[in-house]
Amino acid sequence: MSVNALYTDLSGYYDLMCVDIDYQAQSHAIRRLHQIFGNGGTTHLDLACGTGPHVRHFIDFGYASSGLDINQPMLDIATTRCSEAHFTLQDMSDFKANEPQDLITCFLYSIHYNDGIEKLKACISSAHCALKSGGIFCFNAVDKDKIDNALSVKHSAQQESDLFTFRSGWHYSGQGEKQSLRLSIEKANAEGTQLWNDEHPMVAVSFAELSALLAPHFEVHVFEHNYEKIIPWDNASGNAIFVCVKV
Repeated sequence: MSVNALYTDLSGYYDLMCVDIDYQAQSHAIRRLHQIFGNGGTTHLDLACGTGPHVRHFIDFGYASSGLDINQPMLDIATTRCSEAHFTLQDMSDFKANEPQDLITCFLYSIHYNDGIEKLKACISSAHCALKSGGIFCFNAVDKDKIDNALSVKHSAQQESDLFTFRSGWHYSGQGEKQSLRLSIEKANAEGTQLWNDEHPMVAVSFAELSALLAPHFEVHVFEHNYEKIIPWDNASGNAIFVCVKV
C-alpha cells in the first residue's frame, strides 16, 4: 500500500488510531454534566462525530442521538455502528440540526478544526441556534498559550500482521490564530516499514479569548480536563472541558 493510499483511506485507521481512548468514560462524564446543567431533554448532536463511538454510547444512555462530520467514509462507518442515529455530511463551522437539540457535543479537541477565529465564531453561533432553551454545548479545548511544542503522545496497536505506531502533538508558533495538530502513522510488517506524516491546520485560541467568544451566547462553566471527577478549572492547566448553557 502506498503512502497516498494510507492518506486517502485514513478513515479505515481512525478507530485503530484512537484505540486507547475511553469513549465510555468521556460520554458518561458529559452525560453527568448534562444532567447537572441541562434542561432534562434527550436530543443530542455530536459535531465532528467521526466513526460514531460517542454517539453509540449516548444512544445506549437513552438519547435520540445524531452526528455530523465532513468525512463521508467516517460517516459510513458511523452508520454501521449506530443504525438508529441520523448522520449528515456537514461542516461544523456552519451547520444546521434536523431538530432543536438538548445537548451538542464536540469531543477530542475537534472544536479546533474550525480553521480560524471567524469559523469558530460561526460554529458557536450555529450551536446556539441549534439548541433548545436550557440546552448545553460541551466540548474540550486546549489553550494556545499553554502548548508545549516538544510534547507528543504515542501509542501502538496490532492489526493482523501489521504493527501501527501513532504519534500526535500540538504545535503553535506563539502568535496568530492558527495552530496545528502534527500526526504521524508508522506501519511495520515483515515487508518493511511505511511512514505517513500530516499537519492539520486548526484554530489557536486562549481560554480567555474562547470564553469571550462564548459569553454573548452562553452561560459558561469551565472544568478540569478530567472525565472521572467534576472539578472546576484551576485557571492554570492548558486543557479544559467547556460547558455552555443556552439561557
